[in-house]
Amino acid sequence: MCKAFIHQFLQELPKCEHHLHIEGSLSPTLFFQLAKSNKINLPDASKDESFASVAALEARYERFADLEDFLRYYYLAMSVLLTEKDFESLAYDYFVRAHKDGVQHAEIFFDPQAHTERGIAYNTVVAGLKTAQARAEKDFGLTSKLIICFLRHLSGAEAGSTYKEAAALGHFSDGTLAGIGLDAARLVTHQKLFREVYTLAKGAGIHRTAHAGEEGPPAYIEQALDICNVERIDHGIRLVEDETLLKRVASSKTLVTVCPLSNLPIRKFLSEGVRFSINSDDPAYFGGYILDNYCAVQNAFDLSLDDWKYIADGAIEGSWCDEDRKKVLLNKVQECVAKFR
Repeated sequence: MCKAFIHQFLQELPKCEHHLHIEGSLSPTLFFQLAKSNKINLPDASKDESFASVAALEARYERFADLEDFLRYYYLAMSVLLTEKDFESLAYDYFVRAHKDGVQHAEIFFDPQAHTERGIAYNTVVAGLKTAQARAEKDFGLTSKLIICFLRHLSGAEAGSTYKEAAALGHFSDGTLAGIGLDAARLVTHQKLFREVYTLAKGAGIHRTAHAGEEGPPAYIEQALDICNVERIDHGIRLVEDETLLKRVASSKTLVTVCPLSNLPIRKFLSEGVRFSINSDDPAYFGGYILDNYCAVQNAFDLSLDDWKYIADGAIEGSWCDEDRKKVLLNKVQECVAKFR
């Protein structure tokens, strides 16, 4: 937690979250509950003590060796998500916590391929998430959008099939899905393998983002911009290594969705005028939800109210909600900052 005065301000500051993997919000508590209710056989605790208890699993999540180590536990945890109700519980748990942290609008990643390849129907996933979205808006006034992500370790053709299934169901045209994304291991494949599906999305006027510049070099960010024609960059921390690319992203006001508890180039982005938002990524695994990330930034950089207003305004402007909603949120930020001056 940061200092008392600034902590209260950060608690109340209206937030938009753009980089949240809903599967990554599956807490160890809910994981064990769903494993029990769905009669899922978990790994033997005598071979992997992480599965001995909630506390043991939480402790294991604090010592991932690398991205691949994290992803191994991440995909294993998904095995307990089977029914529409499971996905509703998963998302609603996130919304409850997000509301407590001051989130007003969230744009959520989900990985349908990780579920369909284990026999869970695409519609089962989406129906559960939509029910939770509706509950959160009714209960908290928290608006949200879904971003369908393609897994980078699978083929471009498989991404195309997933995209076409969602499009055929009308999920882009009816607003169920706000955009497409690309995630999972970042060093496995080249962006050009996904050119076709991103070209289809652009032609249909669908929003586009992709994970780039976390493990891979700045060139991966440039490829995402030029090959996939993304409107956002997720992570993007290695942007700071290429001044020309950094200035391009700043001048175009391309939103960079950073996750401070896993990576942290905040001061450079502020000084260069990069538009970015602060997010929690996979909060159940990286030890903090969005307010924890805001506090981590404050503790590291001692930002001013004006810095935070810039961040909050930029996050709203970079959101994929409608203009009326943006105006409401911008006014809320202005009121919050005025209160604490």
